[in-house]
Amino acid sequence: MTKKPEEIALMAESGKLLASVFAHLDSFDLIGMSTLQVNDLVDSFIVEQLKARPASKGQYGFAYALNSSPNNVVCHGVPSATDILKSSDIVNFDITLEKNGYIADSSKTYMVGEVSAAARRLVEVSYEALWKGIKAVRPGARLGDVGHAIEQHARRHGYSVVREYCGHGIGREMHEPPQVLHWGKPKTGLVLREGMVFTIEPMINAGRDDVETQDDGWTVTTCDGQLSAQFEHTVAVTRTGVRVLTLRPGERALN
Repeated sequence: MTKKPEEIALMAESGKLLASVFAHLDSFDLIGMSTLQVNDLVDSFIVEQLKARPASKGQYGFAYALNSSPNNVVCHGVPSATDILKSSDIVNFDITLEKNGYIADSSKTYMVGEVSAAARRLVEVSYEALWKGIKAVRPGARLGDVGHAIEQHARRHGYSVVREYCGHGIGREMHEPPQVLHWGKPKTGLVLREGMVFTIEPMINAGRDDVETQDDGWTVTTCDGQLSAQFEHTVAVTRTGVRVLTLRPGERALN
């Protein structure tokens, strides 16, 4: 379950490359683009510029380089030529990248054009909740501490945390033990040890936490039709705390 220092170094390389994918996406005006166009841009950038592999492509039969989840889509949204992004949308892009045999996983919710104050606040609190979880990671802490920190922050702002989906260990495989819940009780769950690598990826709903899977077998939406936002990083437990392997350029840890 734990990784050797040389393995974490390779994962950090994958994470740095993945961070550059999001930096590339940041340069585009998403208004008027289809989610399939975004997928194709990311796919070609990873393959042609970074000489890496979009790890989601072909995983479990999924055909794309990313998941695109706009507005009330919680996760696993499928890119489409008819899904055109417009001002006022929020959209999460979840991207995985493999280089030298090791995978990094990260996601970011973008605010497209001018969004409502309610949408902006949901996105901001979701990002804060991610960092609350990250800051709970250290040797000797427990996974319940991580989930509790996330859930408490979301609830404090009147939001709910999706319970059906969670973070996960990662390395040579996209999904490895342990499961990382985004809710929980302090001082419960697996004890964290130096060398563990996993994702933290809370999905925060404006309304209820209930979700449903659509007929395509992939797309997960809120049952009440309200907005959902998500952010994700791949992290490693260090001797003294935590290292974010997918930290994006200019990104700083939130208190």
